[in-house]
Amino acid sequence: MSRRHPSRRAVLAGGLATAAALATPALAQGAAPRVVVVGGGFGGAGCARTLKQASPGLAVTLVEASATFTACPFANAVLAGLRPLRAQQFGYDHLRAEGIAVTIGRAVGVEAKKRVVALADGTKLPYDRLVLAPGIDLRFEALPGYTPDAAELMPHAWTSGEQVMTLRAQLDAMDDGGTVIISAPVNPARCPPGPYERASLIAWYLKQHKPRSKLIVLDSKDTFSMQTLFQDAWAELYPDVIEWVALSEGGNVVAVKPETRTFVTDFDSYKADVGNVIPPQKAGAIAHAAGVTDRTGWCPVNPVTFESELQPRIHVIGDAAIAGAMPKSAFAANEEGKICAHAIVQLLDGRKPEEAKLASTCYSLVAPDYAISISGVYRPNGGQYLEIEGTGVTSPAGASRSVRTQEANFADAWFKTVTQEAFG
Repeated sequence: MSRRHPSRRAVLAGGLATAAALATPALAQGAAPRVVVVGGGFGGAGCARTLKQASPGLAVTLVEASATFTACPFANAVLAGLRPLRAQQFGYDHLRAEGIAVTIGRAVGVEAKKRVVALADGTKLPYDRLVLAPGIDLRFEALPGYTPDAAELMPHAWTSGEQVMTLRAQLDAMDDGGTVIISAPVNPARCPPGPYERASLIAWYLKQHKPRSKLIVLDSKDTFSMQTLFQDAWAELYPDVIEWVALSEGGNVVAVKPETRTFVTDFDSYKADVGNVIPPQKAGAIAHAAGVTDRTGWCPVNPVTFESELQPRIHVIGDAAIAGAMPKSAFAANEEGKICAHAIVQLLDGRKPEEAKLASTCYSLVAPDYAISISGVYRPNGGQYLEIEGTGVTSPAGASRSVRTQEANFADAWFKTVTQEAFG
C-alpha cells in the first residue's frame, strides 16, 4: 500500500527550516577563526554560505577548481535536448558579496598536523577547521579498457559539462536504427537513480528523433532505486525502446573496448553505436590526499558533525562521505553542508554540537512532463545516518499522468530552490 507523500512545499523549505532550527550566535570577539571549504558544489557552497550567515565573524574561504559550477541534477535533460547546458551553470559572485573569500584553484594536499591546505599554484591556506566537499572521482582502474582518453569515445558524462556535451553530440550524430548502451555501476555511487533517469530521457529523445533505435542498460546490480516505478514507466512509454539486463542475466560489465564501442560482460559482448560508461566511483582526489578515506575509497565521518573519523578538524560532506542510509545526492549534500556548518560554529564556540535530522528527496524525470521521486528523513544512530521508520516515501504506483506532471513541476521547483540556497 502506498503512503501519502509529505507536503512538497515542506520538503522544499526543509533546508531553510533546518538552518533556522540550528541557528547559533556569532563567535565571541577575538581573532576570527578560519574555516576553509574545498569544493564549490551543492554541499560546499551551501556550507560556506551557512557558515557566514550563522557566524558573520568567521573567516570563510571557499576553494574551487573552476569559476563555473556545472550541476549534475537535470543534466540528463541536457542530453535529451530539453534544456541548454548554461541552465546547469552557476558562479560564485553572490558568495563573494556575502564576505566569503572565493579562491579559484585546485587543492592538491592537506597537512593535517599543520592545518594547512596546499593549492596547485603553491598557495598555502591555514585553517582552524577544514571542510572537504570533493564530490567523486571515477575509478578508471576498476574497469579494464576504460581510461580518461577512452572517455572521449565512450563518454561517462557523470562529472563534467564537457562530457555531457560529448555524449549529446554522439546521440545527435547517431543514425536512426542505432543502439545506445549504458553501463550502470555498483553502489555506492553518485545519484543511485541517475542511470535509469538517463536511460528514460535518452529513450524519449530516441522516440522523438530516431524511432527505430534501441537502448540497452547493462547493470551490475539486480535491483535499483525506484525500480518498479521506472519499469512501469518504461512499459508505458518506451516498450520497444529500453532493454534492461540485470546482473543475474549477464549485465555486469567487466571490460570495454573503446575503439569498437564494445561492452564485455560476464557472459557476452555488446556493440554500441553510442556507448555511455558509468564506471565505479570513489571520493574525490583531495579526500585521499588528506588521509580521510578508508579502504572502501570513501570517507567515514561522525554523523552529528561530519568530522572525519580518521583526521581531526577535517569534515567531509556530500558524495564523498559515508553517511549510512543517506543517498549520494545533491539534496543530501546541501543538507549535510548546512548541518556541518552549524556543528563547526558550535565546536568553535566551545559548545557540544546538536544532533539534527536530515531530509532527502530524489526526483527523476522519465519524460519532460513525467517524474517520480523517493524521499526520507534520517537521523544519527549508532555512528551513521539511519532512515526514521515510516518516513520513506516513493511516488505512488499506478498514479495518473497529472500526478506525474505535478512531480515534474516539483522537481523543477526543487532545482530552483537548491541552486538559490547554494549559489544565491
